Amino acid sequence: MLTKNHIEYKQFDKNILDKLSKIVGKENIISDIEGVYAYSFDCAHIPFSKEYPQVVVFPQNPLQVSEILKIANKYKIPIIPRCAGSNHAGGCAPVIGGIILHFSKMNKIFEINNQNLTCKVQPGVVVADLQKEANKIGLFFPPDPSNLAVSTIGGGISLSSGGPRAFKYGTFKDYILDLEVVLADGSIIHTGAQTAKNVTGYNLTQLITGSEGTLAIVTEATLKLIPAPEKTNVILAYFNSIKDAVDAVSSIINNHLVPSVIDLLDKKTIQTIEDFYPTGLLTDMEALLLIEVDGDVSSLKHQEEKIINLCRNMGCKNVKSASNELEKEQIWTARRSAFGACARLAPNVITEDVVVPREKISELADGIIAISKKYNIITMVMGHIGDGNIHPNFALDLRNKTQKANFEKVKTELFRLAVNLGGTLSGEHGIGCQKANYLPLAIDKTTLEIMSKIKKIFDPNYILNPKKML
Repeated sequence: MLTKNHIEYKQFDKNILDKLSKIVGKENIISDIEGVYAYSFDCAHIPFSKEYPQVVVFPQNPLQVSEILKIANKYKIPIIPRCAGSNHAGGCAPVIGGIILHFSKMNKIFEINNQNLTCKVQPGVVVADLQKEANKIGLFFPPDPSNLAVSTIGGGISLSSGGPRAFKYGTFKDYILDLEVVLADGSIIHTGAQTAKNVTGYNLTQLITGSEGTLAIVTEATLKLIPAPEKTNVILAYFNSIKDAVDAVSSIINNHLVPSVIDLLDKKTIQTIEDFYPTGLLTDMEALLLIEVDGDVSSLKHQEEKIINLCRNMGCKNVKSASNELEKEQIWTARRSAFGACARLAPNVITEDVVVPREKISELADGIIAISKKYNIITMVMGHIGDGNIHPNFALDLRNKTQKANFEKVKTELFRLAVNLGGTLSGEHGIGCQKANYLPLAIDKTTLEIMSKIKKIFDPNYILNPKKML
């Protein structure tokens, strides 16, 4: 037995290792401590694991996944599905060791069907790659997690990820027609159909979506696509307060405008991004709305003019739209660099994810800032104001025991605040390990019991991503 950083590493039973090697080949297995160490955490940067995974396996097809699960179920070995590992809630952390099922080699786009407006893909397909391929024939896959250059379809399904465009277009759950999944006992089933409509039996597709790999392992997905908008553009609107920005968003919506994106950045976020990736953002303003509009060329100009006038009427101090494609791309690069920019402020950055009714966002933002000041934690408030999904970035040093303990207090108060404002614990990052203990804040006892019974039906030996969600 070896140990590293006080986390236990147990050598895998050679008999089981040989069985796995026969299924996927030795070249598709990692079992040394240096190799498995890299898979003992995800983007949450919090050491949830008590044990390293014993082995990382790279399957290449559903039959291999099925055979691996049969072994895991027989010997009661935990299975942790993983794609890019960009989860922010410890969803990929092997808390009690086991087998990491890594889908980087199941990354094929089998089909993009222009007639049916669908595509068929494996879980390891990168979201940005699917968007590019669909766009080549004038189609569009709207979900756009901020790390879409690396995040995968499998991860998006696991969390029902969204991103900035969720306000207008919805999240992953709105684009999934059918899933091929492997159950804990190795059975392979389909949860839906290839059709746009389907109310045949219980909706297992939606049950699996967002379940974080705790009910079944996704090996293929049929997704809905839509026609791509002809053009997009970005508007930047600055305000003297977050409340003014929130009021402007309400005005836009009340005037029957639905931008594809309405994101909020507070003053600290604006300043930190501008220091990291200078694009001319106004760093003396308290709040910034990044608004993206899309559609045909004629409607785009109408939307821009109307939104700009509404923002001015609601106290906007400076507003402008991107003048060309380069400027638009620079603005989006700046927006997507927020996490990296925050990482310059402290050794660790933890991105949280709570949702409240849109009318409560200013109260949530004020509360986040007050809580952070109380515990002396650097905080940047930003998020998708259109759907009430706020992502505060906390910069701290997890090696500092005081800061680490204070962050746990920040987290607890943040979650209580969100729930008390009529919101909930997560909009797109999931529950994972990080929020599992807080679930009773947002979900009543009876509902939790029903969820536990569902888990028991799907996974009686509790091998699928244990210690997550419940």
